[in-house]
Amino acid sequence: MKNEALLNSIVENAIDGIITINEHGIVETINPAACRLFLYTPEEVVGRNVSMLMPQPDKERHDDYIHKYRQTGQAHIIGFGRDVMGLKKDGSIFPFRLGVTEVKYEGVRMFAGFIHDLSHQKEAENRLMEYTQHLEDVVKERTTSLNETIEELTKAKEEVSQSLEKEKELGKLKSRLLSMASHEFRTPLSSIQLSASLIERYTASFENANVAKHLYKVKGAVNNLTTILDDFLHVEKAEAGKVEVKWGTFDVEHFCREIVDEIQLLAKKDQNIIYNHNGGKTHVYLDRNLLRNCIFNLMSNAIKYSGENTTIHLTTIITADSFTITVEDNGIGIPQEEHKHLFEAFFRAQNTGNIPGTGLGLNIVLRYVTLMNGTIEFKSATNEGTLFTITFPIQ
Repeated sequence: MKNEALLNSIVENAIDGIITINEHGIVETINPAACRLFLYTPEEVVGRNVSMLMPQPDKERHDDYIHKYRQTGQAHIIGFGRDVMGLKKDGSIFPFRLGVTEVKYEGVRMFAGFIHDLSHQKEAENRLMEYTQHLEDVVKERTTSLNETIEELTKAKEEVSQSLEKEKELGKLKSRLLSMASHEFRTPLSSIQLSASLIERYTASFENANVAKHLYKVKGAVNNLTTILDDFLHVEKAEAGKVEVKWGTFDVEHFCREIVDEIQLLAKKDQNIIYNHNGGKTHVYLDRNLLRNCIFNLMSNAIKYSGENTTIHLTTIITADSFTITVEDNGIGIPQEEHKHLFEAFFRAQNTGNIPGTGLGLNIVLRYVTLMNGTIEFKSATNEGTLFTITFPIQ
């Protein structure tokens, strides 16, 4: 009697649903967990055929299955678990894991079904599939963009080949670039950039406006794709914890002048970059490569979001207890309502329009500045420019 009470208590309080039926498929018992799953009361289920809890086509096949089992003894799911669908009282269908065992009690054959709800698991699997599809779409989009860039390069080469004696060599180079593009990104992009520079040099004396126009478009597209690829690699490394700070002492004034000389090549027509250093000392103790990435990102943004005939200021200041970097422009600025999202990955302000970008640059800068124990702040307003300030403690 005590054991029977204990068994009843276990069944009544089980997390999974438990249903027993006789050999004719009629429900004998149903525990509270199963009632909650199917939205029925015990009185609505007990004494009725268990097929009422099944959607088509299982509903029609169930009685035939039981009859076949009684005749042949061949089990279809008894003793095994499988994923099936259940029909609730409100007509909705949900997935669950069903395990069926055969029980003989006082000479009577009965079947016990154990029901484990899979709704949350299936929802998670569907979300994962949607995310996977999203990633595949992103990869497809990037590949299409790369192919379009290669097509533009091909057109430019075809125009130049009409006036060059080395047409055969250019054709071989084009074929080699197209072959490499199907396997990787970085190597083809580097080759495209190099080829564009060579073509520009070979055709300098021709002063062909069409050639110059196409070469400018090719270089811009290559720079955009390279930036996208680099941004994703930087974010992946940062999120995986693979970025290691390599501390070292270097002359920051000489370091920044090198960056200005390099990035001036990316500036728009009549854009002027001015660099100033303040303070008696010029040496800092930081990671040279990480700091370069931070400054280059901020300067690139200043160039990209400012118009022609504008000035961009880069300033470094070393005091007794801090090292500060400021980058200031008078470009399109950042709307006030979007300030809180500025350092989020993939975020881009609404006023950027068709200006290319990934929305990862400032997120990377924030990560690298934080790794070097620094802070970053900004001031900005629409059409009034932007000022970024990075501060590191003196170590």
